[in-house]
Amino acid sequence: MNEHSVVQIIALLGWLILCGSALASYKLDWSKGLKLALTWIAIFVGLFVIFDLVRGG
Repeated sequence: MNEHSVVQIIALLGWLILCGSALASYKLDWSKGLKLALTWIAIFVGLFVIFDLVRGG
């Protein structure tokens, strides 16, 4: 692990904290938060699959 990797990990953790605090400010209950997280995961996975199919073909 070099210097650049450590900086990247710290930056990613900072973004994760920022996103988590923004989500917490909505004061959602756990079921709504889980549904929201699963929706975003499905969107990103779907986009990844579409781009992978387009790029691979």
